[in-house]
Amino acid sequence: MYAPNVIYLGDAARAFGVAPTLDISDAQQSVGFAQPALFRTHRMLPQKYPSFDYAGLVPVNTDGDMWDVGTLVYSGDVAGKAEYLGGKAFDVPNASINFTQGVTPFHLAGVGYELSRREVERFARMVAQNPGITEGGSNLAERKASAARMVADKFVYDRVIRGSGEKGFLGMINQTAVPTANAPNGSWATATATAMRADVDAALTDVYVNSRETALANSLLLPTTKFLQINRAVMDNTGTSVLNYLRQNNAYTAITNQPLDIRPSRELENAGASNTARMIAYEKSPDNMEFFLPGVFEFMPLFATSSMTWRVDGVMNVGQFELYRPKTMSYRDNI
Repeated sequence: MYAPNVIYLGDAARAFGVAPTLDISDAQQSVGFAQPALFRTHRMLPQKYPSFDYAGLVPVNTDGDMWDVGTLVYSGDVAGKAEYLGGKAFDVPNASINFTQGVTPFHLAGVGYELSRREVERFARMVAQNPGITEGGSNLAERKASAARMVADKFVYDRVIRGSGEKGFLGMINQTAVPTANAPNGSWATATATAMRADVDAALTDVYVNSRETALANSLLLPTTKFLQINRAVMDNTGTSVLNYLRQNNAYTAITNQPLDIRPSRELENAGASNTARMIAYEKSPDNMEFFLPGVFEFMPLFATSSMTWRVDGVMNVGQFELYRPKTMSYRDNI
């Protein structure tokens, strides 16, 4: 039902819980429309979107600028071994370092907005007649600029999460080299609180064991429904939820006295094998993984495209998600 005292922005923006892509196909449509004379305007109701906080998930490297073409990544490993020697030995073995080189390319991307004299004038009159709709900006350019920034944020977020088939790189939830296994206790649909805690412990332990004790998981990413589930489930004889119990009782906190970062993600609901729910335990560190963003989104100067139309283009220089050490991450599916 459309309330008579609310101005809606149309269905140009769709909910992200279902569709993986953003569709703003009618973003350039005129805002002028007829308003019934007997109704008052309460406010303009914008579509809400979930967070695109990619910087909270992985380290973001912003070194460089808008026009860099890429970066070289070097990795090194120790080579050599010690040997038994005689008292007058002249053949002491050497240790050395082997270097390998990788290239991370950058790609220019962008999104902008257009303003026409007609829609600017109509919007100004609409605001003048209805002061209550200024939430989100009384200026049409402000609103369109905000929309462009949100679209740009989602563009980067999608590449952090899933990578890009067009450019040939993977994201943080679909790496092929990350150790992957089903959760020991199977689906959490019927699991006990103790079983859910054990499954999380297994994922956290994976990182320590698979990395040969060189990495310690400091972050845990759970499907949103599973995050909410362990927040409700109560550990036997403790009176505390599984979520709070895990925050206080895990290897990372025990060793470092630092809190384990546990976050929900809508992206993991069907990310596992056979479209099952996946949880990810990982050591969040730029030594292990980075997303390259040398050119943060910015607007270019406004320019006229006709006597009554103007454009503002926004550009960014986007790299890719790089996982340097796959065994510092663990996927556990079918939870």
